[in-house]
Amino acid sequence: MSANRVLALDFGSQYNQLIARRVRETKVYSEIVPYNISPEEIRQKQACALILSGGPASVRKKGAPRPNPGIYQLGIPILGICYGMQMTARILGGKVSAGRKREYGPAMLRRIGPGPLFSGLPGKMKVWMSHGDYLTGLPAGFKAIGRTKSIPCAAFGNNRLRIYGVQFHPEVEHTEFGREILANFLFRIAGCKPNWTMRSFIAEKKEEIQTRVGKRKVLCAVSGGVDSTVMATVLHRAIGNRLVAVFVDNGLLRKNEAEEVRRTLGRRLDLHFIDAHKRFLPRLRGIADPEKKRRIIGREFIRVFEEAAERYGPIHFLAQGTLYPDLIESRSAFGGPSSTIKSHHNVGGLPKRMRLELVEPLRTLFKDEVRVLGRVLRLPAAILNRHPFPGPGLAVRILGSVTEERLSILREADYIFISELRKSGLYDEVWQALAVLLPVRTVGVMGDERTYENAVALRAVTSTDAMTADWARLPADFLSRVSVRIINEVKGVNRVTYDISPKPPSTIEWE
Repeated sequence: MSANRVLALDFGSQYNQLIARRVRETKVYSEIVPYNISPEEIRQKQACALILSGGPASVRKKGAPRPNPGIYQLGIPILGICYGMQMTARILGGKVSAGRKREYGPAMLRRIGPGPLFSGLPGKMKVWMSHGDYLTGLPAGFKAIGRTKSIPCAAFGNNRLRIYGVQFHPEVEHTEFGREILANFLFRIAGCKPNWTMRSFIAEKKEEIQTRVGKRKVLCAVSGGVDSTVMATVLHRAIGNRLVAVFVDNGLLRKNEAEEVRRTLGRRLDLHFIDAHKRFLPRLRGIADPEKKRRIIGREFIRVFEEAAERYGPIHFLAQGTLYPDLIESRSAFGGPSSTIKSHHNVGGLPKRMRLELVEPLRTLFKDEVRVLGRVLRLPAAILNRHPFPGPGLAVRILGSVTEERLSILREADYIFISELRKSGLYDEVWQALAVLLPVRTVGVMGDERTYENAVALRAVTSTDAMTADWARLPADFLSRVSVRIINEVKGVNRVTYDISPKPPSTIEWE
């Protein structure tokens, strides 16, 4: 696999992992690397192709992220996307100018002449644009191979050098034939081989874990969710009984969560349960800022795991089910200039000093890839189809301060929502569903009395990888039934709303 690797250079786009995702869908392994990776590092990784991502900067501005010019001398096929195209053109002698206005949204691409990048595709294709600058002068030896109504050069290429650029984003769903364009680059131009599968991933990770861990023990944090269960199964295959699986009840779980985890995972793993609910809630008292909540919870989890490592040890490693979206939303995980969306408790929320070394075997996978991996590992559908649940638990679904009373209200509302989804056969139709307790009280009338109680927001989305999502069009009669049940059965709630925001611009969770 190492000699059949596509490297995506990170220039700061929040969704540049979609590039890696689309490449992997063709069964070619791809990973994201810093934009300034050296040519020598690229040689060591034995890359068969490079893709330069988009980004928020302007190539015309001082200090704009710039790749090492030596990458263009390696003889490796290169595809620049948006900012990556503009930077490639600029470094190779082309000219980039400021547009009169930013172009964002759909555009119609018209092909100019034949060429391998658009081979087999229509002469006109709908593409997705997001840029302010555009190419006004081609580098020597390059030709325009696509244009739009507003841009005379929306794609260029040099067949001899095997260097290409597109102003649009082929990695997003909105671009028509985006997958085919990437496939043409990978197979017709770069000669990559479709040999990356989840079975090859398991074999590679097993060897990687065994080499790093040796004969030592690994403490594995499990939550009962898809990510941690798949991770624990991979680890168990690699190191056997040197895996110490630990479940922590932090008091921020959903209704009956601890009992369900004990029932489903206790049969598969030698699971150690730690009741720590009395130590988390006091540390969150009076804390309303979501980033502070995540950091507090992340630090406390680590302290609990360190104490467990001494109890069951000696243990040197802590394994976590961290995924690609966790990394990119917490920080630029690959050295790129992207900004933080939110700190995940197991990434941005970790303390700077830890006594345990981290092992994160799933950190380069998307959620749907983890589910595919779980099926290869023959895990039950009840686990694989479970909705994602944030590590900080209900603390980040309570907007404002966290108290026992507010936890109780949210637990009951969430339980009714999820129960009705299951009863109606809608649970597996949505990617994730949740209830949020809002930091407001609203006026209502219950019986013959005026009330001033809490408001709950319901959220359900459809997605494939959690990087983008749309709100689920749940039936009106279903939402009505859930609303009536919550208001009638959950003391302290007199209003229920439904969130119809897509991601972006919203995120799936509210905090």
